Formats: sequence, structure tokens, C-alpha cells
Amino acid sequence: MARKVLVLGEVRDGSLRNVSFEAVAAGKTASEGGEVVGVLIGDSVSALASGMIHYGADRVVTVEDEKLKQYTPDGFSQALMAVIDSESPDGLIVGHTAMGKDLAPKIAAKLESGLISDVTSLEEAGGNLVFTRPIYSGKAFEKKIVTDGLLFATIRPNNIAPLEKDESRSGDVASVAAEIKDLRTIIKEVVRKASEGVDLSEAKVIIAGGRGVKSEEGFGPLKELASVLNGAVGASRGACDADYCDYSLQIGQTGKVVTPDLYIACGISGAIQHLAGMSNSKVIVAINKDPEANIFKVADYGIVGDLFEVVPLLTEEFKKLKVNA
Repeated sequence: MARKVLVLGEVRDGSLRNVSFEAVAAGKTASEGGEVVGVLIGDSVSALASGMIHYGADRVVTVEDEKLKQYTPDGFSQALMAVIDSESPDGLIVGHTAMGKDLAPKIAAKLESGLISDVTSLEEAGGNLVFTRPIYSGKAFEKKIVTDGLLFATIRPNNIAPLEKDESRSGDVASVAAEIKDLRTIIKEVVRKASEGVDLSEAKVIIAGGRGVKSEEGFGPLKELASVLNGAVGASRGACDADYCDYSLQIGQTGKVVTPDLYIACGISGAIQHLAGMSNSKVIVAINKDPEANIFKVADYGIVGDLFEVVPLLTEEFKKLKVNA
């Protein structure tokens, strides 16, 4: 069944986040041969439309307004509803990001629609489009289908591979007028506490530290290894509670959920709450002095040793590999 599917692109610091391209790929699958329409909302975003088209969108619709320079649930929901009213789509795909998790339920309530959240894969099976999502903190997975109404889902970043970029693709870019009014939230200033560099939720490589790093300075070797591997630094709740790092780096049930290609856990015991945030990583390497640490139960590779000895050795070896590559 061919569908028209809207895909919301997410803009940060004047660029499209990678999850936007993953959402286009999901939209392509969901459309089943129909039309994929990218949606961009912001102050000045029309210049980014070609990026969505190059990654598979057939055309792009923009909503531009000075009041949309920063994300607010009221402003973006008014803008997205204007596009939905204009396009009358059969489906809507949004990234399962901080913005998507806030915006999608609001839109679903306005449309009186169902919503499948935190989707990690979707495929056609038995004549139905089947969505897979984790439940019970990642201990199990459930499969869902939409039997009636709008096909509406949020997708977890770093799980659905984007389509190959094709700069020869072209498509129409049109604007939709939306009256942005009665905003209850106004962003005066954005203060970033997270360290600059690779976005933790979209990082392909994550070096995470737990209480075993012993101090704020103990994260130094982890940051160096992350820099060599073009990765991001994360932390367990224990490390955050001990004031070794900011809570913006926390990975786990009450922090960020990540699924990188490589996750290196340094001095992390492996509490169930932490595993809920990283156990679906493609390759897990654990470094811990305690051979009985729970983290080794989910690790693909385990190193029993002092992280302050092991991590610098890994860093030097990776540096050699990059030089010889």
C-alpha cells in the first residue's frame, strides 16, 4: 500500500542532525513505494532542504518564522500541524530525540492518533508494516502494526541506516505559512553544559566511565581515546553522582539510551539501570579490575585490568593503526 509519509528533519546549529537522514530511510520503507516528504521547521532552514532530498526525500516542505529559531513545543506543534493540514499524510516519522520525544505525543494527542515510539527497525512482513521497539528497559522487544489511522512513529537514532547520499537527486522545495501565536514558552538563552564534539546520542564510538575513574581528572584518558577514535565520552550514573562529570553525559535508564557501533565501558560495574541504556550497542568492550563485574555478562570482549593502564595502551595502539591506515 503506497503512502505519503512526512519526515521531520531536525536542525541543530544550522545543520541537519544525522537522525534526519535515518528518518528519511524509515519513511522510505513506510511509504512502500509512495511519496516521502521532508519537513523542516525553523528560522531559516530552506537551504538545508537539499540535504534531505539527497538522502531520499522526494520533496521538502518548510515552515519558517523568527519565533521558530529555537525549539518550543507550542511553536513547533503549530508549524507541524499546519504542514499536516496542508499535506494530509498517511504517515509521519520523527526522530526519538529530546525534541521528538516531546513533540510527537503532543501531535498525536492533537490528531487523536496512535504513536509507536522508540522504533529500532521496521520492515514489511505478511502484508503489514511491522515496527520493532524495545520494552522492559531493553530486556525484550515487541512488534507492532498500525491497523487504522495515521502511521506515526519515532525512531531511535543510530539504528536505521540512512540511504546512500545521491547529490544528483532533485525535488521541489515549498513553504507553508503557519500562524505561530500564543507561545507559552520563550527561549531567552541556551546554555550548553555538554562538552563540544560528537553528539552522544548519535556517536558511532562511545568511551564511558564509571566510579572506577575515581575523579574528574580520571576522565582524561577516556577523552583522549575518544578523540583518537572520533567518539564521544559518556558516564554511568555512579560517576555523575560522584561529581566526576556532568549529568548530560549520563547513559542509562534515567539518562541517554545509546546504540553505537563500539561501546567501551571503563570502570563500570554494570548495574541493570546502566545496561538499559547501552546493552544494544553493536560491540561492547568492558575494562574492569573485578572479573566478576556484571558488565562482563553483556560484553563481547572483556579486559580484566586497571583502566588507567589499559586505556592509554589502547590509545597508543589506535594511534599507530591510524598512522598506518
